[in-house]
Amino acid sequence: MLVDRLKHPGAALAFAALLTLPWVAVELTGGPGANGFSDLLTVTVSGVAVLGASFLLAWGAETAEKDVPRAFAIAVLAVLAVAPEYAVDALYAWTAGANVGTPRGMEAANLAVANMTGANRILIGLGWSGIAMFTVYRATTSRDTAVERRDGFLASRVQLDRNISTEISFLLVATAYAFFVPLNGGIGILDTLVLVGLYVAYIGIIIRGDVVVHDDQVGVPAYLQGFVRRYRIPIVILLFLYSGLMIATAVHPFAHGLESIGEAAGIPPFFMIQWIAPLASESPELIVVAYLVNKARSTAGFNALISSKLNQWTLLIGTLAVVYSIAAGQIGTLPFDEKQQAEIWITAAQSLFAIAILTNFNISLREALTLFVLFVSQVVTEFAIIQTVASEARATELSILLLDAYTVVYLVLALYLFAARRQEVVFLFRKTVRNASSAFGRTSAAETDD
Repeated sequence: MLVDRLKHPGAALAFAALLTLPWVAVELTGGPGANGFSDLLTVTVSGVAVLGASFLLAWGAETAEKDVPRAFAIAVLAVLAVAPEYAVDALYAWTAGANVGTPRGMEAANLAVANMTGANRILIGLGWSGIAMFTVYRATTSRDTAVERRDGFLASRVQLDRNISTEISFLLVATAYAFFVPLNGGIGILDTLVLVGLYVAYIGIIIRGDVVVHDDQVGVPAYLQGFVRRYRIPIVILLFLYSGLMIATAVHPFAHGLESIGEAAGIPPFFMIQWIAPLASESPELIVVAYLVNKARSTAGFNALISSKLNQWTLLIGTLAVVYSIAAGQIGTLPFDEKQQAEIWITAAQSLFAIAILTNFNISLREALTLFVLFVSQVVTEFAIIQTVASEARATELSILLLDAYTVVYLVLALYLFAARRQEVVFLFRKTVRNASSAFGRTSAAETDD
């Protein structure tokens, strides 16, 4: 990539920062509206800022690996990268809570769920699958030892770090719980306690992990890691704060500009909010991971994707009820209709299938392509239904049937893989238990690796 080809790491760092400066100037002068920007110009300037900030965020996370456990650094990266998604969903949840019992409130609640499920399915359907395929392709010209070339139809695969067993196990537990969320008629405080509790427990484990010095860093991270600790840590914090601020301020106008362009092209607003807006808000995460893969650091890239999925599937869902309750002035349950109930179930089913794929700590091209085809075919088919069926009620009915059918497909595939890989699942949970015991001082690090 151009940024990494600049001769001196400091020049690459400065170039990435320069990409964000036009957006800083726009914000300081009142934003796109005050400057009379068109939707296309807004998308361009904000999109370039997101690109620059994504590089700064990735470099900050890689540099931080010298001082904190890699899993924790990646978890911070994942939270910052998807922070705009949290903000969008929080806005809809707040609107729903401020308008309890009204059509506007119910519509906002449905939009919050639709945006959340769309973001989660994009992360797996496009993110996990696309990055797996890109990793195998990139390995043809890089020395990525994580890629294993195998004979057979799309049999080449990406080997994952077995230390992500903790992330996969917690994601599996959160996914299993998500199937029960629609049965309660909405997202409530109990869901918050369970899902946020899971994420807090996960952070409690990984933050106590060992700090391992990785000597495979090159470019900007290697340059920054060369600074003494008293300078390096403030630099990392500055990179996290600045890139997080840029992403938080630029992604919303970027997504809104894309929505306006899409609506002008005849795409339904609800469809835009469920798919186009989340795709825009997920872009920093995908850029960061593509950057890591380009550096032959696919293991760290997949760790970031899995960590991002975990925090979205726990923190994002769990905080919706909190925001809704604060806006409503009382403890409440974020409601949703039958369509969003089906959306949650298909999202949980897709997540279950994706986890089943990772239980043996690798993902093949064949598996990645299956995730991609299932995701794209469902979205395209539903879009065709919305566009061709005149009756809104009938279109919704057909959409729910479609979602239910894909949910069954995901579940059948997931259960088959879990049955075939039951020994790997047992190993996965045993390793997670050992990691937890080691983190809280009950076993040694050596025992954890047995």
